[in-house]
Amino acid sequence: MQIPFVDLQAQYRALKTEMDTAVLRVMQQCNFILGKEVGDFERAFAAYVGAKHCVGVASGLDALKLALEALGIGPGDEVIVPAHTFIASALAVSAVGARPVLVEVEEDSFNLDPKRLDAALTPRTKAVMPVHLYGQPADLDPILDFARRHGLRVVEDASQAHGARYRGRRVGTFGDAGCFSFYPGKNLGAYGDAGGLVTDDDALAERVRFLRNYGQEVKYKHVVKGYNLRLDTLQAAVLSVKLPHLDNWNARRLAHAAAYTHALEGVGDLKLPRVIYGDHVFHLYVIRTARRNALQNHLTERGIATVIHYPVPIHLQAAYADLGYPRGTFPTTERLADEILSLPMYAELTPEQQDYVVAAVKDFFR
Repeated sequence: MQIPFVDLQAQYRALKTEMDTAVLRVMQQCNFILGKEVGDFERAFAAYVGAKHCVGVASGLDALKLALEALGIGPGDEVIVPAHTFIASALAVSAVGARPVLVEVEEDSFNLDPKRLDAALTPRTKAVMPVHLYGQPADLDPILDFARRHGLRVVEDASQAHGARYRGRRVGTFGDAGCFSFYPGKNLGAYGDAGGLVTDDDALAERVRFLRNYGQEVKYKHVVKGYNLRLDTLQAAVLSVKLPHLDNWNARRLAHAAAYTHALEGVGDLKLPRVIYGDHVFHLYVIRTARRNALQNHLTERGIATVIHYPVPIHLQAAYADLGYPRGTFPTTERLADEILSLPMYAELTPEQQDYVVAAVKDFFR
């Protein structure tokens, strides 16, 4: 049996008629730049997460970058970022000329450790960026308290946590801005690169709308120096078709995660993901083992696709050698990079496929 890591074709087949109609409508109208579908999706997604505004942009990285720039963060400033995350979190900080200050993560949640924030604070700290990694909300209460005490901005990186809740409220709505990636493999994914920023701040939303579209207030009237980072109309149409299915898909992911956990509890030296803060939406199901590489090879030989998120921590990437963090600075992050492995996880995963994955994992440890 061949088990893909994510099966986007299965999702398309389930939505084919509705999806083809929506895409064809955009093609027939030929309104490809900030067409009606963009505004429709922005309003629907804002309502879904419980925010006043959603501004559609070209990617999740662009959402983070524009949030920071619109908040006035730039050269000479510092932004606190978890050490264990996708590099885009740090790249957004670098893109506005600021310095990412990395902070160790919690062993069990993989998210930013609030107890380490005070040690990272300097006079140049202007913001903190909690990341809701793998679909698990970060522990926001102490992070928000820290930010309030020190007058810092909070930009949530919710790129992997579409629909997740913390204390009953959707993530992305706690900070000054919440940023989402709609990369195809995400819980809510487009058919190409796409992103969005949500906020309750009218002025912030307006500034991001200017920045994403050449700094234009109206055509050819440029009020700020902007970019071309707009959400594509075709992608907005795709996302509008998918959004009504998101809660159901997340519920199925949660059921798959529960099945994995029930079947793999106590197997070998496996450490299984724990639901710690709020409602996890399991963008990824990430296991840990000291024998990670051997296990991955074993699964590959049996036709099971897996991915390591992420094998090289940010502070050990050549791109961030200038930060000056030597190996050993973040031991938890480095240990995770050596041990984590993501198993196949998508809403359309069948019981037969999941049983095959579980059997292969058990066979390795047997």
